[in-house]
Amino acid sequence: MVLAKENAKKHRSNLTQSHCAVLVKNNKVIGLGAIGNNPVHIKGCLRVSLNVPTGTGYDLCEGCSPKFHSEQSAIRDAKAKGNDLKGADLYFWGHWWCCESCWNTMIQAGIRNVYILEHGETLFNKEHPHNIIGKQFNYYGT
Repeated sequence: MVLAKENAKKHRSNLTQSHCAVLVKNNKVIGLGAIGNNPVHIKGCLRVSLNVPTGTGYDLCEGCSPKFHSEQSAIRDAKAKGNDLKGADLYFWGHWWCCESCWNTMIQAGIRNVYILEHGETLFNKEHPHNIIGKQFNYYGT
């Protein structure tokens, strides 16, 4: 989870909320993906500028397409390195859920478990007063 947090911040670009997924199998990192590390977001995100609700309006921004989501990027990274994903675990920093497209891709890949930060529904919710979006925060859950 620490690696996911560090990489989410590293690939933040202009996003208000960055995400990172780390794939682990047999205690080894086999894939890494972050939503902020694609060239489309460097140009700017229409969803962000229009304050489009999370999980909607993916068609407004090419960079927000699920194919660029951190989960699917981590899967592509692991496959490109020749790793077998069956039985791998995914650690996800920056959100409290995965979209349907990402869930389907993870199921197809054979990912066993998905770990999301405890209390992520509060910590990563733009509307919640205790959110950590854009802030330094060292809470990792238990």
